[in-house]
Amino acid sequence: MDLFGDMLARCYRRDHAAEISVEQLRPPLHPRFSRLPFRRGAASLWNTDRLINRFFDYPRWLKKQASRFDLFHLIDHSYGQLVRELPRGSTVVTCHDLDTFRCLLEPHLEPRPRWFRQMAETTLNGFLQCSHVICPSASTRSQLLAHGLFPEHLVTVIPPGVDPVFFAEPNAALSQPPANQTYLLHVGSTIRRKRIDVLLRIFARVSQEFPKVVLLRVGGPFTAEQSQLAAGLGIADKIVHSARLTKEQLAVAYQNAALLLQTSDAEGFGLPVIEAMARGCVVVASDIAPLREAGGSSAEYCAVADIPAWSATVTRLLHERETSPDQWDARKHHARRHASAYTWPENANRTIAVYRSVLNAAGPCPSPKP
Repeated sequence: MDLFGDMLARCYRRDHAAEISVEQLRPPLHPRFSRLPFRRGAASLWNTDRLINRFFDYPRWLKKQASRFDLFHLIDHSYGQLVRELPRGSTVVTCHDLDTFRCLLEPHLEPRPRWFRQMAETTLNGFLQCSHVICPSASTRSQLLAHGLFPEHLVTVIPPGVDPVFFAEPNAALSQPPANQTYLLHVGSTIRRKRIDVLLRIFARVSQEFPKVVLLRVGGPFTAEQSQLAAGLGIADKIVHSARLTKEQLAVAYQNAALLLQTSDAEGFGLPVIEAMARGCVVVASDIAPLREAGGSSAEYCAVADIPAWSATVTRLLHERETSPDQWDARKHHARRHASAYTWPENANRTIAVYRSVLNAAGPCPSPKP
């Protein structure tokens, strides 16, 4: 979520300095258990530190900052507990999706232990005290309203922008594996809703007709179960993992990919879709509302987890890429044109309008300082 804060702050300083003085508040993480000399359980110790910081250190730190600003914009709803430390009527929160609260809102779909539900409830109770909510998609807004969390007039849809680096000319000096190979690309984490199992099964089928095609995965490592599935499908040696790429390297990855595949069964918006399109990358995405919002008529869509439909669509597009260059170029042009509508300056302009409404509702005050 740092991307949202960084891009907004950049736009405010460049385009709105006369109206807004902006400061990004990023408290340092204070390690406790993770600095102990233990090798076993290091990940769990790190997660324990994160939770202590999130629910104890950060609220205490932020409370000391409360008197310095007229308005606060919490970029990530999963830190909603922090709203409780801020003055009433002074906080805007960007809610990307409802995953954080799923165990409370739909416990039958996501059962969690009691301690986890209590943590989520603390976050939700804070979130509900904010003055206004910004959602990246109409789909996320509809879910918030359907659960009765906020009235309609307090929830605004503002799609994210595309970082300018994805519109810039590619840097030929930045090599990106797999070099000189045709590859399918997936960008994102490996959490359950990303449906990596579906991605792997699609790729296994496509590989039967295109044995030289590689799958490039940009994001976190596979889980043990996902690795076992890849091995069982006989495709483990055709998958290239790139856990960390710079924005410039990611732009090259989009630029050189044959297709971007986004197989998720739930999303808040689908930022990789418009990033890829900005590079002229053709996208195949799950037929869910947030991804349709992101891709519009410039992407191809398949029903969630419909492996035969996905495989047929990807195979058809790979054949088109090889045999119909004019048609393929038209797809890429259409994708670029669609992505050009998503800019951070536009996002910043609309976000500032929300700030004004919140400040006006709170009564007379000095110039806003989010």
